[in-house]
Amino acid sequence: MAARLGIVVVNYRTADLVIGCMRSLSDEPRRLPHPRVVVVDNASGDGSADRIAAAIREERWGSWVSLLPLADNRGFSAGNNAGLRLLLQPPEPADHVLLLNPDTVVRAGALRALLDFADGHPKAGIVGSRLEGPEGTPQNSAFRFHSVVAELDRGLRSGVTSRLLSRWGVVLPQPESACRADWVSGASMLIRREVLESIGPFDEGYFLYYEEVDFCLRAARAGWECWYEPRSHVVHLVGRSTGVDLASFSRRLPGYVFESRRRYFVKNHGPFYALLADLAWLAGHLLWLLRPRLPSRKRRASAMLLRDFLRHSVLVQGFSL
Repeated sequence: MAARLGIVVVNYRTADLVIGCMRSLSDEPRRLPHPRVVVVDNASGDGSADRIAAAIREERWGSWVSLLPLADNRGFSAGNNAGLRLLLQPPEPADHVLLLNPDTVVRAGALRALLDFADGHPKAGIVGSRLEGPEGTPQNSAFRFHSVVAELDRGLRSGVTSRLLSRWGVVLPQPESACRADWVSGASMLIRREVLESIGPFDEGYFLYYEEVDFCLRAARAGWECWYEPRSHVVHLVGRSTGVDLASFSRRLPGYVFESRRRYFVKNHGPFYALLADLAWLAGHLLWLLRPRLPSRKRRASAMLLRDFLRHSVLVQGFSL
């Protein structure tokens, strides 16, 4: 029997993006035997749920798309977990679940590539897609786990030091073929049902960001492999669903980004390691500030970055989760 695929898309005030994403999936019921999509509306309060429900009716997607409106917005992890619970209910729970951002467009064959890879690699509990821009330019999609050395590199933001520290950097060099990764982007992440049964759902202590890193680390510690499959092409309109682009230092980042980072280090590596990670980033950033002010795109940074980092760091907040 062919594997049953469930897809979770979490919406928060991005109805147009969700509808566009559903259109990119509209041919999948003919390509895949048992696709089910759950669109979770995270209490948008802007009419998004009504607009998505209307699109499901008008486009006749009701046989494979359902809408799950939530009473309150408890974050991305909680929204995904609500969709996962629905898709994993008996009598026919999904064999694989795909987490898909609303700001994505799924290319033809992308889902089949993920499922085929999972079928051929029983130890692969998580498989990520090749994310790309609308014109096909690849985006960073496969990563190493965060470390103290990687935090120093992130603080320094220097091309020279990034090359010297490349073996510890978070971003893997752009792979041309399927490869192991520590974690993959949650914008398009396929999860085997047995992984969820063995380690549980996403940690709802993360409001947004780092939740997929935490999940992949828990899966790795339970013996599951994480893979990147570049034959699965998914367009990712970076930042369109959240309004946040972590690669841009010119805009102020919301506090939950720093809170999620602190939670990740304290929870998974302990308070002393979290302190070292904070000090490494801080040292790197202070060195970056002291560099000669040469005209460079990398010199752009929010004036509040250092203040916000310190306010949410273990240096100020302590080690509580």
